[in-house]
Amino acid sequence: MLNKLSAEFFGTFWLVLGGCGSAVIAAAFPDVGIGLLGVAFAFGLTVLTMAYAVGGISGGHFNPAVSLGLAVAGRFDFKDLIPYWIAQVVGAIVAAAVLYLIASGKADFTAGGFASNGYGDLSPGKYGLVAALVTEIVFTAFFIMIILGATSASVPTGFAPIPIGLGLTLIHLVSIPVTNTSVNPARSTGVALFAETAALGQLWLFWFAPLIGAVLGAIIWKSLLSKDSDASVTAAVNAA
Repeated sequence: MLNKLSAEFFGTFWLVLGGCGSAVIAAAFPDVGIGLLGVAFAFGLTVLTMAYAVGGISGGHFNPAVSLGLAVAGRFDFKDLIPYWIAQVVGAIVAAAVLYLIASGKADFTAGGFASNGYGDLSPGKYGLVAALVTEIVFTAFFIMIILGATSASVPTGFAPIPIGLGLTLIHLVSIPVTNTSVNPARSTGVALFAETAALGQLWLFWFAPLIGAVLGAIIWKSLLSKDSDASVTAAVNAA
């Protein structure tokens, strides 16, 4: 178990350092900032690279919502859920601390939002609570469905990190203006601790919505999309 938790710690650490770091440092760099597209790809690349690096050890969740979704889908043991969540959150917090240490080395540094998530005044596009809630639920649900589909037995092995990473990239491309994109409670928690805004007061949404979305995505996949559901439907028809 220690190896699995270590893999989740380092995987989540890399996701926050690389993804949020791209927003805090690279996107803000004068004249040559990478912009929304660059940040979106950075998040996707963090998942893709660490899924290949340590996914074979822990499953490569790096996200409490992913762990919950996989558990609901029957792909992960519920008894390991809390240890995984702890490793993921601690990894995110340590990464945010390292990022803060690096970013604060710039003479005119101010933390500001520090890549945190938010709605209302804290939304990049000033989207309200309902829009943020719907965005985080729906996109997390689809992210779980992508993960379950890409890792199903009917798909060639070894390629899963590619669609998963690209899926996360697409999610960011659409939802950064709404919430600055969470779909990951650990990622939201780590940077919110260092933000100089009211991000901590809004953190509840970025736990609640992704976890709800994860459960919905797992239920949809398990009941409507997986081969197990097809087999169940066929058996019921034959029995009738």
